[in-house]
Amino acid sequence: MDRDPDRPGGDLSESEIEALHEVELGLEWLHRAHGSLVEFHHATGHAMDHLADAEATLRASGYDELADRLREELLPTGVFNQTWSYDVVETFQDGCLADVTAFESDVRETVSDGRRHVAERRQEREWKGRRD
Repeated sequence: MDRDPDRPGGDLSESEIEALHEVELGLEWLHRAHGSLVEFHHATGHAMDHLADAEATLRASGYDELADRLREELLPTGVFNQTWSYDVVETFQDGCLADVTAFESDVRETVSDGRRHVAERRQEREWKGRRD
C-alpha cells in the first residue's frame, strides 16, 4: 500500500479511499433523491390547491356534480394507495435515508477516523500542487 501519513488521507490505501468515496457518493445521491421527493411533495400540494380552487369555481359555474366528484373522490385521496406525499417524504427520511446516513457515518469512523471527503481533499491537494 502507498501510504503517507503526512498527507491528509495519505494513511489510507487506494481501495479504502475508493470505498469511502463510493459510500459518500451514494449518500449524496440519496440526498438529491430526498430533494426530488420534497419537490414532488410541494408540487403535489400546489396541484391540490389548484384543484381545491377549481371545486369552488366549478360549483359557482353550476357544475355541482363535477365539484362534488372533485371534493369527494380526488382531493381526499393520497398520491397512491391513500398515501399522501408528505408520508412518502417522511418514510424515505426515516427509512432509507436515515439508514444509509448512519452506515456512511460508521464507514467514515471505521475507515478514516471520521474524516469526510478524503478523495476530494486529495484531488484538491494535487490540483493545487500543479501550480508550483
